[in-house]
Amino acid sequence: MKARLSIATLVAGLLVSSTASAAITVRYSNRDSRDYTWGAVCSGVKTHVSFGKNQTASLTIPGSGPCTVQTDKGKVVLKGGEDLDIKDGGIVVK
Repeated sequence: MKARLSIATLVAGLLVSSTASAAITVRYSNRDSRDYTWGAVCSGVKTHVSFGKNQTASLTIPGSGPCTVQTDKGKVVLKGGEDLDIKDGGIVVK
């Protein structure tokens, strides 16, 4: 019985740690001369994402995908691994 309890505890710990470290990463090019910070929801968890002005970079969003980002031009759903173009306050997935 003690061995079963230890295995169950180990499995539960692995599941929790894999969920806690879940994240999606996207690469973006912000062609606008202003920074943007938008709200995002990943797996029911609300967060904010920021894109620096006039730069190309990678961004990691905590939580498992898909993530919905609310931009000035509407919602964009991201699953991870996308290349994004930010222009005129909106995101276009390449």
